[in-house]
Amino acid sequence: MGGLNQSRKMTFGRYDYAAFTSFFAYAAGSVVVPVALVSLARDLGFSLEQGGMTAGGALHFGRTIPMIAAMLLCGFAAGRWGKRKTFGASVALMGIGILICALAPVYGVLFLALMLAGFGEGVIEGLATPFVQDLHPDESGRYLNFTHSFWSVGVLVTVLASGGLLSLGISWRWVVGATAAAGFVAAALLLIESTKSKYPEHPEPIHWTTVWGHTVKSLRTRGFWLFFAAMFVAGGGEFCLTFWCASFIQLNFLDAAWAGGVGTACFAGGMALGRTGWGYLIDQRHLKHLIFWSALAGTLMTLLFPLVSNLWMLFGLLFLAGVATAPFWPSVQSYCADRLPETDTTMLFILLSCAGVPGCGAFTWLMGYIGDRTGNLGTAFYLVPACYLTLAALIGYDWWRSARQAKA
Repeated sequence: MGGLNQSRKMTFGRYDYAAFTSFFAYAAGSVVVPVALVSLARDLGFSLEQGGMTAGGALHFGRTIPMIAAMLLCGFAAGRWGKRKTFGASVALMGIGILICALAPVYGVLFLALMLAGFGEGVIEGLATPFVQDLHPDESGRYLNFTHSFWSVGVLVTVLASGGLLSLGISWRWVVGATAAAGFVAAALLLIESTKSKYPEHPEPIHWTTVWGHTVKSLRTRGFWLFFAAMFVAGGGEFCLTFWCASFIQLNFLDAAWAGGVGTACFAGGMALGRTGWGYLIDQRHLKHLIFWSALAGTLMTLLFPLVSNLWMLFGLLFLAGVATAPFWPSVQSYCADRLPETDTTMLFILLSCAGVPGCGAFTWLMGYIGDRTGNLGTAFYLVPACYLTLAALIGYDWWRSARQAKA
């Protein structure tokens, strides 16, 4: 029990619940398009069965570009207007973009609408972690894992609900449009001020030169780029499974939206269980052990995906892969903050997200490209264990390096 936190009580306030709702809405907007991708692609003229997998993967890659731009700018915006207002406005912008997706008449409009949503999502991705960090600076690893679990809960609920609705013949447009409402609810919780509780904002606006100085210091800090690379492959491995497993199931096992939804839900359910569980149990000083061993376990599990021929066995593997994947994103960020205490945590988390999000987009597109080139999406799934093994190697190297430093 040495690695478990003996003080398991966690205290949540208004802005914790606002963060939970925001993660849920962010997840819903991110996965509803992948779940509906097969029917959506047929409707808009880029059928996946007829060479449209590259176009499908490009949807998230295109979304990544404005996300990165937004993340690079959100630190300056938060310094000027505060984290709460900047965060809330970005959630509303994401909701507007998803709503336009539901109305898109052609692929081009869908692509541009996702770019708009991506700009809002970039701010969410950049600020959500430091938003929670400021609420709970003493045990950030626990609270970040628990809060990030609502991303997985959002994925789980969205894929099950949308997969079921699509199987009943409900148009993908209604399904996508309904997810936009979650974003507007989350935005209201953040933007409507409470007289009873205040978010711990910096008392005065932070000048852009100070924010820029924090950015430069993080980039020049020894060890930063190792964690930057770790976030890149962690994001790539996680989102490859989130984005493509529904289409993989429908193209290779059962051409039914509910089957794709259940598969994605199994992965999300494993992630939700893993993040809430580790949020309660893990001690901050054992984050490196958690990341390293989870990455190795995830490597072994995901190596089996292209070899499985039974749908129910695949569902089980997806659940276990979700448990293994769960701690990567929040734990790498929190562990990095511990290892680089001289940096500003807000800018550090933003910069690390600037690695994770491109990883999501690049590997998602690459999977679609490999699927088109080989004619088999299953072959592309070997990218996932490659990402996980690389993550284990990077964290293992830092673990070894920190042990040497401690001895010296």
